[in-house]
Amino acid sequence: MRTRHSVEISVVIPTFNRAQTLGRALKSVLTQNEPADELIVVDDGSTDETAVLLAQEYPQVRVIRQENQGVSAARNTGIGAAAHPWLAFLDSDDEWLPSKLAVQRRALAEHPELRFCHADEIWIRNGKRVNPMKKHAKQGGWIYDQCLALCCISPSAVVMHRSIFEEVGLFDVSLPAAEDYDLWLRLCARYEVLFVSEKLLTRYGGHQDQLSQKYWGMDRFRVVALSKMLRSSQLPETQRCATVEMLCRKLRVLNNGARKRENCELASECRKMAAEFGISLA
Repeated sequence: MRTRHSVEISVVIPTFNRAQTLGRALKSVLTQNEPADELIVVDDGSTDETAVLLAQEYPQVRVIRQENQGVSAARNTGIGAAAHPWLAFLDSDDEWLPSKLAVQRRALAEHPELRFCHADEIWIRNGKRVNPMKKHAKQGGWIYDQCLALCCISPSAVVMHRSIFEEVGLFDVSLPAAEDYDLWLRLCARYEVLFVSEKLLTRYGGHQDQLSQKYWGMDRFRVVALSKMLRSSQLPETQRCATVEMLCRKLRVLNNGARKRENCELASECRKMAAEFGISLA
């Protein structure tokens, strides 16, 4: 039995047309060594067998259905509906290991001053286990600078206190991809991150409906997130300089690619953003 000081967790699973993997994700939550206090599936307008699967095999799960609005809107719906102070997210194509919530509950209880925890992960790509590159290594502490190059926190690895959203905002629904990168920048600029080095989840990649597969040039969305950070004026000088440097690097790569492909619209957007922040694309 958990005490009154325990970490009470609502789990939010956003899903869209993933009936073939949703069951695996749900089972991994329902078979946790320490169960979640609430499990919410936000069905973001699925047209496959998702509704049938949920009704017939998982009647105990709380389901919220909405018109298709994207993963950010689905997560935000789940956050708004959740009954408990701590939130965990699981993408519907990923899977938790049985000890995931128990280990993170214990870690947070041992560090009551921290409100955000993520864990290490196993990667499966096209059915085979692969080793992440060094640049994908997970870390804890004050990791804003480490988050600038690419997304270094997986939504499925996170347990976080809902008060963080009240301070930094929700997932940005205007971003079709890199929405997690955007949120982690806002969060890591203000909060120390607790990292559990144990591998507590499995991430599956290589399928066509992944956002990273669906959208080319993910840095198109990352530069938007970086520009938002610079406009927010919340960064100390060292972090601001690091953000400008990363924005410069990404804009130069995007601009060169746009020119080679004669993408005049993207090249124009790169020039405008560069001019706003005093960046040379030469």
